[in-house]
Parts: sequence; C-alpha cells; structure tokens
Amino acid sequence: MTENTLDQLSIETCLDLLRMHRVGRISVIVDGFPVVLPVNYRLVEDRSGAWILIRTRPGNVIDQVGVNAAFEIDSIDPSHSTGWSVLARGHLSHLDDAAIERTKDELDPQPWLSGRDAWLVVRPAQITGRRLRANDIEWAFHIGGYL
Repeated sequence: MTENTLDQLSIETCLDLLRMHRVGRISVIVDGFPVVLPVNYRLVEDRSGAWILIRTRPGNVIDQVGVNAAFEIDSIDPSHSTGWSVLARGHLSHLDDAAIERTKDELDPQPWLSGRDAWLVVRPAQITGRRLRANDIEWAFHIGGYL
C-alpha cells in the first residue's frame, strides 16, 4: 500500500473548484442534529466577495434563514485512494427579490428538480480545502484481471 499525503488547498484553488462544479452538499442543524443534503449551486463573486447561491423548495428543511451552515464539494478516486474536498462555512440567508431579479438569468443554479423557488445564499466566513494525493503512482487494475 502506498503512503499518501494530505495537502491544504489555497483559497484560489478552492474557488477554482467551486467555479467548476455545480452540485454540492449543504449542512444545517435541525432539531439539534445535522442534516446534509445534495443541492445544485453557483459560485457568485462580486465586490463583496464570494458566495454560494442555492435554490430550494420553500419551507423545506434547508429553507432556514439566519442559521450557520456548511457547504461542501469533493471528488474521490477510490482506485488510487486520492481525492479532494472544499468546505465553506458561513451564514445561510434568503436572497432578496431585487437581487433575484438582477441575478436570475445569469447566475441561476438551475436545480434539477422543479418547484425550487426559495433562493438561498451561503456567505462564507471561511473556505478551506484539502487534497489527498498519492506519493507513488499505482496501477488501477490488478494483473489478475487479465489471467
């Protein structure tokens, strides 16, 4: 078994990864327990910084304003025991109607399910990332598969 290394990702790399992807997981606390759900998202960047835009069904479990939330994306390569993850921790709030009108055509996260009319924003207080990388390259296939 190869020895792997865990590296911290720069904020620039974290933002690049958030720009490239469209599905992540949001986590909030409901009734004292964490709830983690997959969501479509868009990374939005403006003069005030970077924020994560999500659309959800009004009144559902993540349609909670004024709470702390975590948002995460990742990629795993089980064949090589490698991967990366980006974690944004911040405050979850509704996007106001004026901001929705300004951004809906250009920045819509385009949820895969209909009825997602509550626009939410995670304004990160912190964005961090890690990459688990192999020090040695191993073959993804075992020789026994060819015998």
